[in-house]
Formats: sequence, structure tokens, C-alpha cells
Amino acid sequence: MGRTVRVRVGALVRRVRAVVHGVRGGAREDAGMVTSEYAMGIIAAVAFAAVLYKVLTSGQVSAELQDIVGRALDVRM
Repeated sequence: MGRTVRVRVGALVRRVRAVVHGVRGGAREDAGMVTSEYAMGIIAAVAFAAVLYKVLTSGQVSAELQDIVGRALDVRM
């Protein structure tokens, strides 16, 4: 009976190792995607920053921001 248990446990260990190896192998194939995802995130952040810069430096928004800052500085405490 002890030999039968060892054989079954050995087979189970081999199956678990095969599954773990398969999972790790799949992760290795997908490793290049991380770099492209970072690149797309950086491109999106730069595009958002450019749009935000254009909005904030436009005439109307700039005047409103200067007005807000001016009123904040003129507040008496």
C-alpha cells in the first residue's frame, strides 16, 4: 500500500509541476506586452498634458485664473 500511495503522489506532483510550468511559460510569452503598455500610457499622459496646457494658457482661462489669484491675494484677514 505504501508504494501505491507514493506512485499516486508522484503522479500528482508531476501534474502540478506541468501546470505550474505551463502558467510560467505563458507569462514569459506575454512579457513584451508590459513595455508597450507603459509606452501607450506615457503617450496618453503626454497628450493629456498637452491638451491641458493649451486649455490653461488660452486667453479666457488665463484671464479667469489671474482673476481668481488676484481675488485670493486681495482677501483681508
